Amino acid sequence: MLSILKRTLPVALLAGCAATNPPPPPDFTSYVVLGEYGAAVARVLIDAPACPEITINQHSQAMTLRAPAATIALRSTPSAPADSKPAEFPLLTCETTLPAGATSATVLGRALPLPKAEPRRIVVLGDTGCRLQKSSNSYQACNDSAQYPFAAVAAQAAAWKPDLVIHVGDYHYRENACPEGNAGCAGSPWGYGWDAWDDDFFAPGARLLDAAPWIMARGNHENCLRGGQGYWRFLDPRPLLKGRDCNAAADDDVGNYSDPYAIPIGQSTQLLVLDTANTTWKGLKPGDTGYAKYRDLYRKLEALAQQAPRNIGIDHHPLLGMGADRKADGSIVLLPGDAGLQASFGSVNPQLFPASIQAMLSGHVHLWQQASFSSAHPSQFIAGFAGTSEDIVPLPEQLPAGVTPAPGAVVEHFSSWVDGFGFMTLERRSADQWDVEVHDLQGKIRNRCQLDGRHSVCEVAQVK
Repeated sequence: MLSILKRTLPVALLAGCAATNPPPPPDFTSYVVLGEYGAAVARVLIDAPACPEITINQHSQAMTLRAPAATIALRSTPSAPADSKPAEFPLLTCETTLPAGATSATVLGRALPLPKAEPRRIVVLGDTGCRLQKSSNSYQACNDSAQYPFAAVAAQAAAWKPDLVIHVGDYHYRENACPEGNAGCAGSPWGYGWDAWDDDFFAPGARLLDAAPWIMARGNHENCLRGGQGYWRFLDPRPLLKGRDCNAAADDDVGNYSDPYAIPIGQSTQLLVLDTANTTWKGLKPGDTGYAKYRDLYRKLEALAQQAPRNIGIDHHPLLGMGADRKADGSIVLLPGDAGLQASFGSVNPQLFPASIQAMLSGHVHLWQQASFSSAHPSQFIAGFAGTSEDIVPLPEQLPAGVTPAPGAVVEHFSSWVDGFGFMTLERRSADQWDVEVHDLQGKIRNRCQLDGRHSVCEVAQVK
């Protein structure tokens, strides 16, 4: 009998310990995204049998399943079938809309960032993924934090203690496999499933996701041919609808477009979020699906803009910014704003934007830029310099006479930073006035600007 007790007593003790000390919860990703009229949606991505509970103001409730774990059948992509694969999402996407005025929210013991009715400190960044693209033979060194520094950018931005984060689109860039023998990206996941999304955005951006709620604009890397499935699962604040999920190419005319929405931020000001994922720099013309879709987008944008005397627009593709390219002979050609949106928006309003929009926040061009106009156009800021391969063709300190990003736009002030990683911040000073700062990887301020109504001016014309 004694020998039996000696063998069974430790088992009983271990069972007792297990009862009082349950295993730790599984690893998970959590964040808060703002949607229509400022509604805050808590999201959790987790490998578990069911969605966890969320505790809001000390009251617990089950989260709702947004999307189950699934492997999506291979669909058309920009790559050949041999360089593509089905998108695997081996975890649940769970969500809960947070009530206005919530004072606390936690999931599995982790606190979620809560929105402020009047956010004063705002981080703006975009184009954050690590480029792996066979068609352009472009393979960024994802394993080198100096050449792919989004984690450092996100950490510095979090240290700035923002009330709100705005991502201007292009989260996902790991489209194709890293070539054999390339140490810079060796071992990187690729394709449009969770593993690539995690390495490109959620893991390096974790500290900033914990710091504040986010506004998640959509870029061309999230259209249905590319990372659209992940965008609709993870980032868009609205309900996930069958047919709008980018899972089937036959539904792309639905999944590639969505309505704009407004987020009030106090002092009679709104942020207006536009989905421009499927426009094209080649231009759009009457009869094109995108031409009609973006004309409709403009009309809905105009209706939203009438709800407040001042608005700041957010989209991925700048209509009022400049890019640069180098020709085969070495000469530089300056590139105007997105031709597709200029054609469709311009057919409704030649000024391109409603008069109550004071500034546009965009990405797509992989640099930082500011432009202000003596014509009746909003200021344009571009913040596409947070992680992906930088544009390195230099821009001039001053645009040559007659060079303009859009028909009828007369540039008054122009500033840029080419070939430097970082993030931009907005800090509110009054109803119409914002301080704008450009930060580098170490958090150092490299340029300061003031936005006053539609006009802006910076201390430095060209950051060196």
